[in-house]
Amino acid sequence: MASNRPAQSTSFAPSEKQSDTFGYGAGEGTWDEWNPTAESVRPVRGRHRVAKQRGGGLARSSTVLGVGVIAAVGAGGMATAAPGKTPVSISMPDLGSVTDSARSLMSDGDSDADQGSTTPLSNVGLTNADSAQGSTGAGEALRARIMQQAESQQDQVDNAATQAAAEAAAQKAVKAAAKTQDEAEKKEAAAKKKAKEEAEKKAEAERLAKLAKQYTLPTSSYTITSTFGQAGSLWSSGYHTGLDFAAPTGTLIKAIHSGTITEAGWAGSYGYRTILTLDDGTELWFCHQSSISVSVGQKVNTGDVIGRVGATGNVTGAHLHLEVHPGGAATGIDPMAWLQSKGLNP
Repeated sequence: MASNRPAQSTSFAPSEKQSDTFGYGAGEGTWDEWNPTAESVRPVRGRHRVAKQRGGGLARSSTVLGVGVIAAVGAGGMATAAPGKTPVSISMPDLGSVTDSARSLMSDGDSDADQGSTTPLSNVGLTNADSAQGSTGAGEALRARIMQQAESQQDQVDNAATQAAAEAAAQKAVKAAAKTQDEAEKKEAAAKKKAKEEAEKKAEAERLAKLAKQYTLPTSSYTITSTFGQAGSLWSSGYHTGLDFAAPTGTLIKAIHSGTITEAGWAGSYGYRTILTLDDGTELWFCHQSSISVSVGQKVNTGDVIGRVGATGNVTGAHLHLEVHPGGAATGIDPMAWLQSKGLNP
């Protein structure tokens, strides 16, 4: 610890005579022991006036201790100030009197001194805003800053949550819009498909109607008794190879479509048979006729009479057996399906 600074020279100095007790004697040119009292130390009004502070004991004790230290250091400095002089004993002031004097200095006649001060002894560590708060202590200022920081952090959290909610809402809106667009596209595609199907169906109906004018059923007043592919011992191949139109003997048989007669005569189990070959090479077989009205090489048109229903050949009753052989093939196809493809419904 640094030594005390030498005291300034004064117009008077204590006596060089030392006393066996603390302090100097009471004679002339000597120093008496100083005990500060309320009467000897009067407070300076109007200066260092402070406000109340909770827990004023700490401020009051600090002030008393500061006054005691200053008194001790000052006395020691004076005692050793004169060069070449022997150090003298120093009598410490009575702590109680110092405390009373400090209290008197602090209170300045005001009862608020007993309550302590909220104003810090130093402005170190305080901002201008803290100093401007007046009676607000450093603890209150620190608490205010902490609360402000906490509010700022809470605002940041709230802003982040709001932003996240906005982003989630935007993503949800985008997904909803995409879903709506996808549903609209699906509906549009379904509508286009349905319209296309309807258009195709209409076109097919028109085509069949047009073909129906070019094609006709082979006979009238008939009943379908056997269809293509039926199995049974009545047929040599093991299954029925045509379509049977049961009708009374003598019922007219007509040309289904325009073409050329390529066969007309007896055909064994088929009885009397007429073969009409169409322009695309398809052969139509008319079998079990009672009579034939055309000859080989003759050109016929749709609806022309080519013979009559009978019961010749391998039969159990009067009927027209019709077979269809595309391209003149030995094996025929289903006459029902072929007639329907031409717009006819047997």
